Amino acid sequence: MASSGESLEKLEDMIVRAAETTAGHVRAARAAVGTVIFGQDRVVEHAIVTILAGGHALLVGVPGLAKTKLVDTMGTVLGLDAKRIQFTPDLMPSDILGSEVLEESPGGKRSFRFIPGPVFGQLLMADEINRASPRTQSALLQAMQEQHVTVAGARHDLPKPFHVLATQNPLEQEGTYPLPEAQLDRFLMEIDVDYPDLEAERRILFDTTGAEESKAKPAMTADDLMAAQRLVRRLPVGETVVEAILRLVRSARPGAEGPEGKLIAWGPSPRASQALMLAVRARALLEGRYAPSVDDVLALAEPILKHRMALTFAARADGETVPGIIGRLKSRIG
Repeated sequence: MASSGESLEKLEDMIVRAAETTAGHVRAARAAVGTVIFGQDRVVEHAIVTILAGGHALLVGVPGLAKTKLVDTMGTVLGLDAKRIQFTPDLMPSDILGSEVLEESPGGKRSFRFIPGPVFGQLLMADEINRASPRTQSALLQAMQEQHVTVAGARHDLPKPFHVLATQNPLEQEGTYPLPEAQLDRFLMEIDVDYPDLEAERRILFDTTGAEESKAKPAMTADDLMAAQRLVRRLPVGETVVEAILRLVRSARPGAEGPEGKLIAWGPSPRASQALMLAVRARALLEGRYAPSVDDVLALAEPILKHRMALTFAARADGETVPGIIGRLKSRIG
């Protein structure tokens, strides 16, 4: 019996060591991104949490706030093959997915060959995604949800891992196609990118206008990242955290108990609960903890819920906002 007890202890030690190594890689990646992206600690944290949780993120902010640079930097730091698509109204699904071309061999035999599009990367930046037509957006939707694409009836699997970080400009609405709720729901988080504070902008001025500019250095490989994603799914979640997730998500739906239920037109589906369950584990790992807390749920509630709910016309007329409602729901749990 002693030998089986010892082997169990050895196995536990191995698991703990693997977890410590993975957590170290993740924190090194966060620090490496921070050497290039200044004053956006919350944005960087949410973006890394999204990828650790195996999801996609929507970055919303005005031009010039380093959204493109963030995605490019994360590709380098996480050791991923990063691709970028600039979305425009005339972009076709084949411009993203790829297309089949007819080729003739030296012997005169003709055959079709598939040429992969930019979606066949590990980290895809979808720049100004709301400029693309619904037809093109739906092509990306299949890739995001199913992890494969279908061209001319043939299935083509995407590389692993596969993550989409899309950007959206909240200022310009002319010539854009707002993302449908079904596609918004596929994004694990909506991350608001705000203006940097004074000290961060001072650092940006000196770092980006001098002779030498800070360059990102790799901190992880794609295999390290996938190991971290597997570990995230194995982290234990306490009953109090599960209860907090369920209470928060269920209270954000129309008809829920309390005054807020009357203000909500439509609310988050169980996919929001799944997103919170994964994201709180990822945030715990990023901070060197091996179990999430209720504080993680409260910290991630807004970016996970706000694009999955809408207020009634009467509530908007009274000056209510989605972040304000989420804040009130959080206060009941916290």
